[in-house]
Amino acid sequence: MKDTDKKVILITGASSGIGEVAALRLLGRGCVVYAAARRMERMSDLAAAGAHLLSMDVTDEETMRLGVERIMQEQGRIDVLVNNAGYGSYGAVECVPIDEARRQMEVNVFGLASLTQMVIPHMRQQGFGRIINVASIAGHFNEPRGGWYHATKHAVVALSDSMRMELKPFNIKVVLIEPGMIASEWADIAMQHLEGISAGTPYETSAKRQSAFFRTGYSKFATPADRVGRSIEKASLSRCPRVRYRDGFGSTMFPLLHSLLPTRWFDAAVCSMMN
Repeated sequence: MKDTDKKVILITGASSGIGEVAALRLLGRGCVVYAAARRMERMSDLAAAGAHLLSMDVTDEETMRLGVERIMQEQGRIDVLVNNAGYGSYGAVECVPIDEARRQMEVNVFGLASLTQMVIPHMRQQGFGRIINVASIAGHFNEPRGGWYHATKHAVVALSDSMRMELKPFNIKVVLIEPGMIASEWADIAMQHLEGISAGTPYETSAKRQSAFFRTGYSKFATPADRVGRSIEKASLSRCPRVRYRDGFGSTMFPLLHSLLPTRWFDAAVCSMMN
């Protein structure tokens, strides 16, 4: 592969988990990878593997603008944008402070949208491009005390479906990655939020049960993050990528059950596990 043929790929949230393994896989395929994250100190392994590091906070438009400008100056194009940055914050809708709900929306939805808006004009001008949005199976059903997180992932699915149709005339493909239970920091962070927000509220007891259910489930059934990294690799490099890639425990089962079961049945099944 000649240098001029190497795909130029920007990955957000690359300091750990799915973003890190995806970056390493794409570096292994000879791609030019720009790994972006807030925690630069955690990306030394990526730097050693040949990644270009970007200090980027998806809630700070200036850092995103500077990152995109640097890539265009150094490479002249952006072939693939992988919107992977995001986090989970659980808690009953009644209890989650609106500022925390806004922050989760800013990181998981508006940050993704802002960076995508900055990249699309370059892709349109070059006549091709690929946008890969990491959503979740949480974008297809809901859980108690997970309303705000699920709302962000429903939004990412909706935005991606609309963009796919909008950008098709410009030869820009939009792909959704929808993981299930994946081994990463996500579950611990989400459950710490849940326990903290629920303490001293009427939801405390059920939140503790839900936290125990998640921690046990993830410790027993979570799929290695590399499975999702492989899907991002395929979505980035395949000539004709699929519209959706689902990986990880439950990634097919839970959305299928939600679509087949009457709503009251599905609600009862979920509540029996988590309340």
